[in-house]
Amino acid sequence: MNMSHNGDFSEEELDILQEVMNIAFGQATSDLAELIDIYVVLSVPEIKLVQAEKLPGYIEETIKDYKASSIVSQSYWGKFKGNALLVFPLGAGRELITMLDPESGESASGDQLNVLEKETLIEVGNILIGACIGKLTELLKDHVTYSPPSVINYNTSESSLFENIIEPNHTAITMKTVFGFEGRDINGYLFLVNDPESIKWLKMALHTFMEEYE
Repeated sequence: MNMSHNGDFSEEELDILQEVMNIAFGQATSDLAELIDIYVVLSVPEIKLVQAEKLPGYIEETIKDYKASSIVSQSYWGKFKGNALLVFPLGAGRELITMLDPESGESASGDQLNVLEKETLIEVGNILIGACIGKLTELLKDHVTYSPPSVINYNTSESSLFENIIEPNHTAITMKTVFGFEGRDINGYLFLVNDPESIKWLKMALHTFMEEYE
């Protein structure tokens, strides 16, 4: 891949990004262990770049039962700015409740359970997104702020999910990882949708990062 202004990365740049994310996810794992009483293992992320307008199709192809997925959406601002979409598969919210708050999970039913599931996804999503993006930008000498996260059920908000965050010239950095919670593997997908200026900054930051470690 040749460098260009449309969000393409060279092979070298992708390799550096992969290495930075490996370090970031490793450090995020340590931070998460201190924030919640459950040891979280983040697998090495599999990184791909897609044009933002192709992201809905990519999600559909990548995630089984994607229409039943729950998505935690959160915006972040800094030199690196965009929207993070953390996709949890069907049933992940209930799984997380049984680990984080088993007593409430057992006593809740119907609407109460739905509210508890949404709150749990927001709490875990906020921690995971903050840890991953926070460590990535810290390594690249940036500081970001975040909007409050929200939960979207894909099957009920399909059109509204993408209309506010996707523009044809934006680039999505897709990160496929597995969130392991005390032996339970929950497949999680992290998508970062960034504007062209952020992608240009990211390229420069990656090269600066490598120069410092050479």
